Amino acid sequence: MGDILFLAHRMPFPPDRGDKIRSHHLLRALKALAPVHVGCFGDTEADFAHEHYLQDWAKTHCLTPRRKSMVRAGLEALASGKPVSLTAFDDSRMRNWVATTLSCQTIDTIVIFSGQMGQYVPADFAGRVVIDLCDVDSAKFEAYAKEGAFPRAWVDAREGPLLAAEEARLATRADATLFVSEAEAELFRSRLGDRAAANIHAVRNGIDADFFNPNTVEPHPELAANKGPNFVFTGQMDYAPNVAAAVRFMDRILPAIRATHPDATFHLVGRAPVAKLTKRDGEPGIRVWGEVPDVRPFLAGADIAVAPLEIARGVQNKVLEAMAMARPVLLSEEAATGIDAVDGRDFLIGRSDAELAEKAKTLIADGPAALNMAAAARRYVVEQQGWDAMMQPLAGLCGFDVTREHSDAA
Repeated sequence: MGDILFLAHRMPFPPDRGDKIRSHHLLRALKALAPVHVGCFGDTEADFAHEHYLQDWAKTHCLTPRRKSMVRAGLEALASGKPVSLTAFDDSRMRNWVATTLSCQTIDTIVIFSGQMGQYVPADFAGRVVIDLCDVDSAKFEAYAKEGAFPRAWVDAREGPLLAAEEARLATRADATLFVSEAEAELFRSRLGDRAAANIHAVRNGIDADFFNPNTVEPHPELAANKGPNFVFTGQMDYAPNVAAAVRFMDRILPAIRATHPDATFHLVGRAPVAKLTKRDGEPGIRVWGEVPDVRPFLAGADIAVAPLEIARGVQNKVLEAMAMARPVLLSEEAATGIDAVDGRDFLIGRSDAELAEKAKTLIADGPAALNMAAAARRYVVEQQGWDAMMQPLAGLCGFDVTREHSDAA
């Protein structure tokens, strides 16, 4: 076998947000199979500060700053008839590096992380192509269009079908197309005109249970001092579904909880909170923290971790992290998608605002039941959601003879 070319739309270091966590562990699994050449985009100073990890992990690499604004990407997309999300990542420097790498290196397999990078696979590449789409992004934009207002709803309504066509093209082109859950894989199959035209697999997200370990982390002092109960929601807080979920909890769920528990506090923890969230900081029972160096102390100090998402694609890392930290997790049906845990044992699902509020109060009132659920959550993650186990199918999907490797090792 030759080398692997790995292309990701974001720098896989540091692994501190959902997509970067998955791409990080995907790269980690790939470099155990063969030398890897990595092409990716950097968005922040932190991305470039971690470039030395690429130097250590990759045989060669290209970390390209993404400078194209969304306004420019939108105008280019309108002119070309392409999706905005593809145009935003269309970069001549990346194209040149990919072409040079393919011509100068022995590349047998190209692995693509996220559909935006599929445009860099040459039509005449004769090797194996594996594409990790993670989620059905086109369905997400369709949902945004229904929920949003003009002009953003118009943009999203345009993006949905264009992206769906690109997803179908990539899946037909690839030798294997990966999704983060079987539910997401089946959703994609249902949207294909010809199910047999694509080789679809679910490769679930994992969790580092050694890092997210409640026995090695002290609760954040402010949460520990709070009379409580403390409700904690983590995530990227300029991401529309997270913003909507936070507003939902603050406006429609928290008031019902505080009617019984007036000291209840909702802690919103995550980078880049939008103005509609930051302005709520300091309201009764609301604390908006923004970016923090480590989310674990906040999870450790949570009486209940919450994930009240109404739009959710794939597997929510925030849920797995809270479960690994042995916290009782209260979540929506959407946020539970792709996690094969048991409702009522490993976490608690609420199917409406009223049900989420009532189940929160039930957990607060029954301390032993909450502790049992927290222990079950940790046990589920440790036993069933480790990254090594989740990435085990990757070798075969990339064309490596796993049976022969095991035979040689014996």
